[in-house]
Amino acid sequence: MVATSTHFTSEKAPCGRLRDGEHHREDDGDGFIVDHVDYACGCRRSRHEFHDGSVRIRVVRHDGKVLSDEHSADHEA
Repeated sequence: MVATSTHFTSEKAPCGRLRDGEHHREDDGDGFIVDHVDYACGCRRSRHEFHDGSVRIRVVRHDGKVLSDEHSADHEA
């Protein structure tokens, strides 16, 4: 699994404020990818791609309120 972490400055967080933060990504090379963004204010954004091709995206504001939590497999028949 290949992992990278980078620091960023002044990006718009889910709460609407410009904040610094960390972006972390892991990739196993076979279709599983974990992508996390953590903002200095406490907001978080995560995206997981699974081996079956489904994707889960979750966005949480710094006060703990879940703004979005979607999984592409939830929409398949």
